[in-house]
Amino acid sequence: MDPYITEWLNLIIRFAHLIVGIAWIGASFYFVWLDNHLEKPPEEKAEKGISGDLWAIHGGGFYEVAKYKLAPPKMPTTLHWFKWEAYTTWITGFLLLSLMFYVGAESYLIDPRVQALTQWQAIGLGLGAITVGVGSYELLVRTKLKDHGLVLAVILFIIATALSYGLTQVFSARGAYMHMGAILGTIMAGNVFFGIMPSQRALVNAVEEGATPDAKYGLNAKLRSTHNTYITLPVLFIMISNHYPITYNHSVNWLVLMAIILITAAVRQYFVLRHFGKQKPMVLVSSIIATIVLAYVIAPKSVELSAEQKLHDVSNAQVQQIIENRCSTCHSEVPTDDVFKSPQGGVIFSDIASIKQWAPRIEARVVHSKDMPFMNKTQMTEEERLTLSLWLSKNEEQEKG
Repeated sequence: MDPYITEWLNLIIRFAHLIVGIAWIGASFYFVWLDNHLEKPPEEKAEKGISGDLWAIHGGGFYEVAKYKLAPPKMPTTLHWFKWEAYTTWITGFLLLSLMFYVGAESYLIDPRVQALTQWQAIGLGLGAITVGVGSYELLVRTKLKDHGLVLAVILFIIATALSYGLTQVFSARGAYMHMGAILGTIMAGNVFFGIMPSQRALVNAVEEGATPDAKYGLNAKLRSTHNTYITLPVLFIMISNHYPITYNHSVNWLVLMAIILITAAVRQYFVLRHFGKQKPMVLVSSIIATIVLAYVIAPKSVELSAEQKLHDVSNAQVQQIIENRCSTCHSEVPTDDVFKSPQGGVIFSDIASIKQWAPRIEARVVHSKDMPFMNKTQMTEEERLTLSLWLSKNEEQEKG
């Protein structure tokens, strides 16, 4: 596919995914907040079957919200459903995954340093991982384990850890992370499609038929919705993770991902408890401490230079030659890379001054995380990285001096 067309498709689908994702997550967060803030209704409302109500003010107007214990005596003329936010988020997400990691498998998904796969092998493994992850969840959540939240959570976490490890053994680091995001995102959409919507239809049908709705439908929908709210923050992190190689490019990136999933789920737990009026600041404090500890543990080790290396002089010309050979295919005014046709990240290396301008970025991405050059397409050697590190170190000393 023409790179220019691909870039436009990427922009359009990503923008659409962002918009509908905000709508879905916003609605999800609002209804969780709403459900947790309902108060005991006055007697006249309770007699009508209302289990909780709430008053709010927004946009210059007052709102009165009431929730029935099961369902109203008869269906209203207009009933608002919330489903297309979830479906369109999944559809646009899958289109984006397909465009970036399946159509562009050789560029983004397949890393020969990890596994030499064909495009179709990579696609098959990706779709297979999503099927296994979502299928495992659906099987377990339909058993009696659904009534034992902690046990179910532990089992699902073990399965997710195994999938995270397995994906990093066959895909590029970015590809592995994005597929974990796809698994979690599909579980969320599946909760709407397989659990929440059928339960809501059953409640509506019961009211229309004049029957008493079975409470299990409401409980099932509530359970699936609760699962979704804890998955939301991990999915959001994964969506932006490709900008942060400090996480996905670590040697135990699968373990880093699982740690971040736990931390972000704990942050969500703090706010859920707060909605119930339970102040548990240590949950949030523990999450912050865990993040700091994680950042310390995975911090790149500083490059130790020998006395001989410190005496070795690296000229600007040497550095400029390395950058030109290994980086300029993507970071020049007119890139020659077969995929990237515009300077990535707005970074252009035209002379030694521009190289010095981006020195902190070079140190972070080339020397420490080593995720640049992208997939090491230009075959930068360890010796060249060491040369850049030595030059950066001396350049920094000169600026301080």
